[in-house]
Amino acid sequence: MTEATRGQWRTYGERVIYDSPWVRLGQIDVEQPEGERYWHHVARFLPAALLALVDDEDRVLLAWRHRFVADTWGWEIPGGLLDEGEEPIDAARRELEEETGYRAGHVEHLVSFEPMPGAVDSPHAVFLGRDPRRVRDTLDVSEAVRLEWCPLTEVRARIAAGEITNASTIIALLALSRP
Repeated sequence: MTEATRGQWRTYGERVIYDSPWVRLGQIDVEQPEGERYWHHVARFLPAALLALVDDEDRVLLAWRHRFVADTWGWEIPGGLLDEGEEPIDAARRELEEETGYRAGHVEHLVSFEPMPGAVDSPHAVFLGRDPRRVRDTLDVSEAVRLEWCPLTEVRARIAAGEITNASTIIALLALSRP
């Protein structure tokens, strides 16, 4: 056994319990490094892309949204699932415009992550957008009820106050506001 494979789990197959266009729930036949073998649950989601839009005053655009699963309200950056064949950067641009009515003049990759790699396969790509331009004034209330430009210097306080609880948004904002 090499250092590179020490601690690595082995897989022997997967069975699907539920499948839809958005999520596949299944079990994977796994063997832990110590030799124990069992069926481990897994949820697989389509890849997601998000875009943190920052203006020339170092403020990030946040959307106030209700999330029915947790029955909570909070500030989030726009984002969503990739359409079939869509590149993450294109999905991030599309979601920004759909959810906020803004476009970004310049977009670059900020960070990629897996939110729960022990049980969930859900690749997320976050992009940083600059040079905002408003292209639509109305909001779809199923996406957001209001928008706010938040100074990056206030991000950590809003997270601590529980105003921002969405993990994807927290990861993106912490990457933006690092000292």
